[in-house]
Amino acid sequence: MHPAFSVIFLTTLIGAGQGLFLALFTGQVHALANFLPTQGAAFYAVGSLLALLLLAAGLIASFFHLGRPLRAWRTPARWHASWLSREVVILPVAMGLIAAYGLAHALGFTTPFFTLGNWLRVDPSLVLGLAATLAVFALFVCTAMVYAGVPFLAEWRSPLTVANFTLFGLSSGFLLASAYAAYSGNALAAVYGVWGVIFTLMALVTRWSSLYRNDHLKPKSTVQTAIGVRHQSVVQKAQGATGGSFNTREFFHGRSPATLRQVRLGFLVLVFAVPLLLMAAAYVTGSATLPIAAFGAQFVGLLAERWYFFADARHPQNLYYQSVA
Repeated sequence: MHPAFSVIFLTTLIGAGQGLFLALFTGQVHALANFLPTQGAAFYAVGSLLALLLLAAGLIASFFHLGRPLRAWRTPARWHASWLSREVVILPVAMGLIAAYGLAHALGFTTPFFTLGNWLRVDPSLVLGLAATLAVFALFVCTAMVYAGVPFLAEWRSPLTVANFTLFGLSSGFLLASAYAAYSGNALAAVYGVWGVIFTLMALVTRWSSLYRNDHLKPKSTVQTAIGVRHQSVVQKAQGATGGSFNTREFFHGRSPATLRQVRLGFLVLVFAVPLLLMAAAYVTGSATLPIAAFGAQFVGLLAERWYFFADARHPQNLYYQSVA
C-alpha cells in the first residue's frame, strides 16, 4: 500500500495522546492506592491539555487524506457498519472526557464524595478519568480495526494489529509522561518510566510476531490465478498502459526492497533499542533529560514503523499493476 503521511501522523499522534492520558490517570490511581502525597492539580491539568493537543493534531492531520473534506461531517453516518465511522464518533467523546478530567483538576473538583475506609476515595476526577479510560481503549480498538478489518490485506487482518496499535500508544504515552514528569520534577517519573519500558518490551514481542507472521504469509492470489493461467512461469511484461494511474499511485509505495529493509531496521532500533537504553541510563544517572530524548527517538521511530506498516501490505491488485511498461 502507498503510505499516506496524514494517516501516519494521525495514528501516531492520537496514540501518544491516548497513552499520555492513561499514564496520567494511572499515576493518580497509583498515588491514591499507595497513600502518596498529591501530585498537584496543575500536573494533571497541564498533562491533560498536552494529551488533548496531540489528539487535536492527529484529528487535523486526518483531514489531509480526505478526498472531499467538506463532506467529513457525514463520516459518522455509517457507525453501525464502519470502523472508521466508529473511530470518528469515539474520538471527540474521548477528547471531551479528557478535557473534563483536566478541568476537574484545574478547578479543584477532587474532593471525595464517596469513601470506604482508608483505601477507597472516589472524587469527580476519578469518575471522569475512568470514563475517559474506557473511551480511550475503545478508540484504540476502532483505530486498529480500520485496518485489521480489511479482509483482502492479510498483513493487517490479525489480532496483532490491534495489539500493536494499543501497545505502541501505551509505550509512547508512558514515555512521554515520564519525560513530562521528569521535566516537572514530579515523583511519578520513575513509575511512568518503568511502565513505559514494560509496554515497550510488550510491543517488541507483538510487533516482532507480526513481522514474522507477515514474512511467512502465503498469498491466496498469484499472477497465475489472477489471469486464470496455470502455467508455472508466468511473468508480467506490461499492464496495458504506458504511464502511471490511480492504481499505481495509491496501492503501491514504489520503493525498492532494500529501502523497506532499511526502514524496518531503522524503526526497530529507534522504537525499541534506543528508548530502552536511554531509560536504563536515566534510571542509573537520575537524568531528567534522557526520558525526553527517549520519547523523541521513539516517536521518530514510530513514524517509520507506521510507514512500514502501510508499505508492507501487499494489495492484490498489484498482481496486475506491478509493471508500467
